[in-house]
Amino acid sequence: MRNFTLITVLLLCCLSWISVSGSEFQTVEVQPGEDVTMLCSNYSSVPTQITWYKLVKRTQPHCVSSMFRSTDPAKYCDGFKSGKFEMSSNVYTLFLKIKQVDLSDSGLYFCGFYITKNLVIVDATFLEVQEGFDGITKLILGGLTVFLAMVVICLAVKIKKLQKESPMERDLDSDDLKDAALSLYLTTIRNRRPESERQVETRVIYAASR
Repeated sequence: MRNFTLITVLLLCCLSWISVSGSEFQTVEVQPGEDVTMLCSNYSSVPTQITWYKLVKRTQPHCVSSMFRSTDPAKYCDGFKSGKFEMSSNVYTLFLKIKQVDLSDSGLYFCGFYITKNLVIVDATFLEVQEGFDGITKLILGGLTVFLAMVVICLAVKIKKLQKESPMERDLDSDDLKDAALSLYLTTIRNRRPESERQVETRVIYAASR
């Protein structure tokens, strides 16, 4: 998590009627489909209406949920009543849990209360949901991975097979050259002999073949 001063961010993106308690906020990065829980200090020793807000791209903060006492059930504002958001509290801390986050959940979440129509912020968390792969993309990437693995294996087997066959082919080529050289040598020797000796040799070879 990275810490940034809350004052700097609110000067850039909040309205002038929002006050700041001087605290810092954290950036939390999560993947789509994960659950995330954000914390807020229970700063009041007496019952006080404490509210979680969401701020996105310099828009006016939207109420997420609120609670008067830690023993009271949380009240959820419009747009956050689907059961995806869950607010709870103990003596010291308030919690806001978001189930199975998606990209639309990214934004600045903070808790606070009103004093004479001014919103005082206590703690804040910038939630950043990372862009992930959907099911179809994962399936395509998985298929490509398997296909490439099969291609690599086939190429490796083929190369290994060629490496085994190469010495044999070289031996066969060498034997062919030797046979050709010997045949040429014998032909040359026979051509240099007298006609009578070549006839005798022919008869001997013919008789031997029979």
